[in-house]
Amino acid sequence: MNTEPQLSVGILSAEEINTALLAPYHHEETHTSVVGPQTFSVTPDGKVAWQGKEHDEVLLTPAEKGASFEVYDVTIGVNFHWERKETQRFAGSLKIIVENGKLTLVNILPVEEYLKSVISSEMSATACAEFLKAHAVISRSWLLAQIDKNKRIADKGNEYKSYTLTDDELIRWYDREDHVNFDVCADDHCQRYQGITRQTTPTVNEVIEATRGLVLLDENGELCDARFSKSCGGVFEQFEACWEPRHHHYLEAARDGANRTDFPDLTVEENAREWILGNPDAYCNTTDANILGQVLNNYDQETHDFYRWTVEYTQDELAAHIAERSGIDFGLIKALEPVERGTSGRLVKLRIVGTKKTLVIGKELEIRRTLSTSHLYSSAFVVETGEDDGRGVPSKFTLRGAGWGHGVGLCQIGAAVMGANGAKFDEILMHYFAGATLKHLY
Repeated sequence: MNTEPQLSVGILSAEEINTALLAPYHHEETHTSVVGPQTFSVTPDGKVAWQGKEHDEVLLTPAEKGASFEVYDVTIGVNFHWERKETQRFAGSLKIIVENGKLTLVNILPVEEYLKSVISSEMSATACAEFLKAHAVISRSWLLAQIDKNKRIADKGNEYKSYTLTDDELIRWYDREDHVNFDVCADDHCQRYQGITRQTTPTVNEVIEATRGLVLLDENGELCDARFSKSCGGVFEQFEACWEPRHHHYLEAARDGANRTDFPDLTVEENAREWILGNPDAYCNTTDANILGQVLNNYDQETHDFYRWTVEYTQDELAAHIAERSGIDFGLIKALEPVERGTSGRLVKLRIVGTKKTLVIGKELEIRRTLSTSHLYSSAFVVETGEDDGRGVPSKFTLRGAGWGHGVGLCQIGAAVMGANGAKFDEILMHYFAGATLKHLY
């Protein structure tokens, strides 16, 4: 790869999409110039209705340098506890396509321009430069690795399966399978991308330019699938605990601290319980408001208890959550039993024992979404139950947990602490991706 790739990002999906072109755009099909408010809707026969005509798709490209457009009612944090709608502004081209009876707005732009937004959307653009450089490298590596993966799946021509289902077990992971008409989405399912809404700082522009084309490669010279989350909770999780059953040597278990090998075997239930209920030292175990302000945007800072947290449900609340989120009637909930844990103490498999049905579910995100109206902060939790409520089931369930997110790869809060303590970006990267190497692709 010698030149910077172009990227397509799915922004939102709806039956009607409202935008405003803030400068002239060129409509490829009719060779006309358009500007100002634009409304797109889907027709009953699956076409794009726009400006009184029907189209298979609509592609609008900037007619002048620096052109941008606004999109209204973009949902961020889909199904998470900070979910909300925003008006967002984007540079580059926009394409309107039809998917599953709805319209999807796709933003097309160069990779490095996309990364300027990701760095500002995933965290504060005022974070320290070395931390931002490290994040630029992993965001670029992850992105290009996903594009390569899409090509490999398409070339094989076989269906990519991300779940297994039997009478006793449902194991599902959430990754790339639902993006077939664009490279990545704009929300936390992929990487937060909010266009130029959160204006980048000179520092962000400088770190993107300083790391331009720089990626992480594994021991075979392939792009690293460089994942990241807000807080690992003290120990890194391994890739296969969260996604497809493939081990990556650069995503090994380690403690998020100066001594990477100083941690118990958290796949053992007794060790996991002690670790989660404790408050062990780690880079990401910080309450420093200045550091957290670098990592967490305003809506992220609504969460204070990310390193160790507690959630309580009554019996009826939990039974209702599980029924609604899973679509399965378990009846009343008798127990939540750990079946398998990963290297960070996160549950990979959890047995839900109900009065009507018992089922093992996994992996971590399936567990998190099933047990909450949004998503639990992580699947690293232990369960405490209340007394019998008179129906032969516990009156309440208390979940005591650790970390925020899947815990694989770079821990954003831990990496920010390392940067604040003077670590260079390559030191940060090698702490979280041990054995990987750095290389410029373009």
